[in-house]
Amino acid sequence: MRIIRTIAEVREAVRDARRQDRRVGLVPTMGAFHEGHLALMRAARRDNGLVVVSLFVNPTQFGPNEDLSRYPRDEARDAVLAEREGVDILFAPEPSEMYPDGFATTIHVSGLTDVLDGAQRGARHFDGVATIVAKLFGIVAPDVAYFGQKDAQQVLVVRRLVRDLDLDVRIEAVPTVREADGLAMSSRNVYLDGAARQRATALNRALETAAARAAAGERDAVVIEAAAREVLAASGIRPEYLELRDAHDLQAMDRLDRDGLLAVAARVGDARLIDNRLLKANH
Repeated sequence: MRIIRTIAEVREAVRDARRQDRRVGLVPTMGAFHEGHLALMRAARRDNGLVVVSLFVNPTQFGPNEDLSRYPRDEARDAVLAEREGVDILFAPEPSEMYPDGFATTIHVSGLTDVLDGAQRGARHFDGVATIVAKLFGIVAPDVAYFGQKDAQQVLVVRRLVRDLDLDVRIEAVPTVREADGLAMSSRNVYLDGAARQRATALNRALETAAARAAAGERDAVVIEAAAREVLAASGIRPEYLELRDAHDLQAMDRLDRDGLLAVAARVGDARLIDNRLLKANH
């Protein structure tokens, strides 16, 4: 595996792969790898001749009071894990490589970014995501890019970005990877102490409870959401949001009469956690 720091070197490596008719897969990450990241790498390795994993803690998607400075970083460990999964290139640029002096362009995806995490974290968050993803697509020119379904809103934003800008890349959403107790894997889980770690399992249990109500025939969004909120309340968790929205465009839903996404965000101890569950209209 090669660790590459510059855009020019990545482009040259991709050109070499193209000359050999190798498909290119990209896994965009901010590092601090866990099994969720490794699942993305395995999917990319299975499908492509060249696998590029970007490792870049993107400053433009963090708000002024968020955890940019303390976001977990361990490039040496990440490199070992990526190499074990058969990754060909770990692209780990410096911020100045991605955002040189005079950088003045931002991509904004309207609508999808106005709710859920966009409403809580502000437009800056998804503007930063859309801009860095567009840059990575321009640098790597992948055939396929892999994202985790845990970040469901991000997946929808990236899909809309690709559609609206006619980018020639297929987006693959890989199912959320969970701990044995159901907690969705996240780099931010390292912020949880023992008691908070136990409380955090309520997020998945809340979603499962709501999903069970929907599977049993409940269609009222308020009732479905209330079932999840009750589980959170029992663990002393007050969510930033817990909402059932259209799984394709994130429009508000009064009834589960089409596929819905039940999404939640909550602060548990020192960590801000997100999770979601797809609820099918027809079971």
